Amino acid sequence: MEWIVEDRGEVEVWTIAGEARRNTFSLAMLAGLLVELERAAARKALRCVVITGQGQKAFCAGADLKERATMTVEQVHQFLRDLRAALRGIERSPKVFVAAVNGAALGGGCELALACDLRIASSSAELGLPEVGLGIIPGAGGTQRLPRAIGVARAKDLILTGRRISGEEAAQLGLVSRAVAPERLLPEALAYAEQVARNAPISLRQAKRAVDEGFVLPMEAALDLENQMYQDCLGTRDRVEALRAFAEKRKPVFTGE
Repeated sequence: MEWIVEDRGEVEVWTIAGEARRNTFSLAMLAGLLVELERAAARKALRCVVITGQGQKAFCAGADLKERATMTVEQVHQFLRDLRAALRGIERSPKVFVAAVNGAALGGGCELALACDLRIASSSAELGLPEVGLGIIPGAGGTQRLPRAIGVARAKDLILTGRRISGEEAAQLGLVSRAVAPERLLPEALAYAEQVARNAPISLRQAKRAVDEGFVLPMEAALDLENQMYQDCLGTRDRVEALRAFAEKRKPVFTGE
């Protein structure tokens, strides 16, 4: 079993079940991620997913280098294509993904966290993209997602030196929203996810698209996109329910319709 899935209603916790291998990206782990993404897309009641790693030492320490050494060049290329597809699947999902970075998040593990919508780290976590020291570069989106998250200058600092940073420094740079004590990580991540999940599903999906797709557009095109996403919310039952709940001074009950 490469993933452990815990159903908490509108929130699920996906745990990489590879503690002995520092939760590295193996072929089986990646295949399992693709399966879970497909399953999650079909689960209407699901609004938010928390991804974390088993144990205390690693969130995901990158590729399984022992397995990688046995792979052909074409298998490596296919692995990278599948990894890129999985991370884009997280970004394109209508669900909101929260990375709970409990330990080492290096290489592909850092790229996995970067693909998530929200990130929270243990103060003892270690994050980095060390690929230049291995004769390669980040190949699953690190050179593109990191500058978008923390700015070009800071991203180049981390990518070109290959240095690793603590959860505390990651929070200071804006790579994660905040760093918390290790024992508080999962409770804080779940509270974060539950705060997201109480909102209207269609609004969450449209807001996520507006931010992600609008970020790379010129301002006028981005504002047009925002307006389109906004207009798509106006005719929903959830919007009517929100207005009614406000008038009746109660919490809204959203159905995603």
